[in-house]
Amino acid sequence: MAVKDRDRFSTATRLKLLGEQTAARVYRSQTKRQARRSRLTGRAALLALVLCTLVVALAYPIRQYVSQRAEISDLERQKQQEQEKVEQLRDLKARWQDDSYAEQQIRQRLHYVLPGETGYVVIDPDAAKQSRAELGAADRPWYTNVWDGVDKSDASDQ
Repeated sequence: MAVKDRDRFSTATRLKLLGEQTAARVYRSQTKRQARRSRLTGRAALLALVLCTLVVALAYPIRQYVSQRAEISDLERQKQQEQEKVEQLRDLKARWQDDSYAEQQIRQRLHYVLPGETGYVVIDPDAAKQSRAELGAADRPWYTNVWDGVDKSDASDQ
């Protein structure tokens, strides 16, 4: 037993034990470093850089493409509306070419009557006041605005 104790405290045994411990520590740190080591290699980093560059380079043209497609669809919709309006105006023009339609519109809008007919205009005083009040200055003929101005100035003098 004394020999064993002496070997345990000998310098050679101590150095051997210290070397084994150091080797174990180094081995553990290497395995930890490998475990912590990132899986991002140089190739993967280069691939990520290339992809990011492509995304940045293509973002503006794609945005322009999408906005131009939206503008084209808006213009096509507007063109369709204008074509419908042209068709309505053509229909209206064709109706005005018909003498019976023109006569109907003249009688209705201008209150014309045929010879031998008697025309009547029924005026409701309340409706006339309401219609004058509802009409704005821009909606009425200019001479009505002038006459209303004269009436107002006469009313203020009295």
